[in-house]
Amino acid sequence: MKEESIEFIKSGGVTAPRGYLASGISCGIKSGKKSDLALVVSQQLADIAGVFTQNKVKAAPVIVSMQRVKKGKARAVVVNSGNANACTGSRGIEDAEKMATVTASFLGCSPDEVCVCSTGRIGVYLPMKKIIRGIEKACKQLNVEGGKDAAEAIMTTDTVPKQAALKVKIEDKEIIIGGMAKGAGMIAPNLATTLGIITTDASLSPEYLNSVLHSCVEETFNRISIDGDTSTNDTILVFSNGLAKNTTIGMESPQKGIFKNALRLVLDRLAREVLEDGEGVTKVVEIFVQGAASEKEAELVARSIGNSLLVKCSWNGEDPNWGRILCAIGYSGANVDQNKIDLFYNGFQVVASGVRTEIKESLIKKTVKMPMFSLLVDLHIGSGQYRFFTTDISERYVRINKGE
Repeated sequence: MKEESIEFIKSGGVTAPRGYLASGISCGIKSGKKSDLALVVSQQLADIAGVFTQNKVKAAPVIVSMQRVKKGKARAVVVNSGNANACTGSRGIEDAEKMATVTASFLGCSPDEVCVCSTGRIGVYLPMKKIIRGIEKACKQLNVEGGKDAAEAIMTTDTVPKQAALKVKIEDKEIIIGGMAKGAGMIAPNLATTLGIITTDASLSPEYLNSVLHSCVEETFNRISIDGDTSTNDTILVFSNGLAKNTTIGMESPQKGIFKNALRLVLDRLAREVLEDGEGVTKVVEIFVQGAASEKEAELVARSIGNSLLVKCSWNGEDPNWGRILCAIGYSGANVDQNKIDLFYNGFQVVASGVRTEIKESLIKKTVKMPMFSLLVDLHIGSGQYRFFTTDISERYVRINKGE
């Protein structure tokens, strides 16, 4: 596909594709009249797919939405922030179901066609009277320009809303994909991350929709980490309402690669925005591991480096400390030979065959002072490779998360 056939759209987010409305309002979960409830609606019944946290401690809205997604059809998703509705037992399930039922009553659809997401503090019951009033308000304020309001309403410790949208021409039809996400902390995805809502007006077969979402999440959101924690609430949903009137793209369609590339670009942009806005983040680091015995072994090494607190602290202190990186490689569980490891910062080789090079330390320290830099590890064992994105960890991260 020619690169010029894809064009990012400056505004719109989840309402950029045809047939979607959204709103974001304050219902009183958060203090200070901050937005805390969002609604995204397809004006006609859409196909839906989702990926969810693999944490065995799952929030009530995750359990409820997983059931909805299995049915493959939906009209809307209602999202609250400021309260995760996690570890809240049967009452939490009832409250999540109630959110869907109330939303459906205002939209004139079945409760089974409404998904639910929540994000915020764990172990606190939802203030349902406030939420019910908020859902009514959000339904009344639905509009085609409501994407930004919705993106702001799902934020927790995020400092900026995260949106992306693009259009791509497939055959003679213009297809639009939009999305929003929130992140900041508890970012170490496993089949999903934080909250992400994706919309498209493309016509896609249910099998392909499910397949392409999982594949694109694996290549984007599943390759970022801020703190090594997989949340109880991680959810990514994608709606496909078919209003672009394209020939339905299925598992055997020649156009499937074009759509996948477009969806991957949207998810990649959202994932990078989540990473860059992580709690207390001052450095974003791209880790590329090559020469591993397999892709899985390369992944083990990349994640071991990217989740090491010692490595992340050294980066925050603007210290390249390659010894900590080799240590993380050694305990990764991958097959490594310390006498073959090469290590590069932004192309500057600091380790050759497991031993430090004569490169000036001042040059490497200058590199790690940058807000973004890369780390290349070559194990010289096989052909496996893996790309991963991570961050440093700062005193501000600790302050945000110490419970004040």
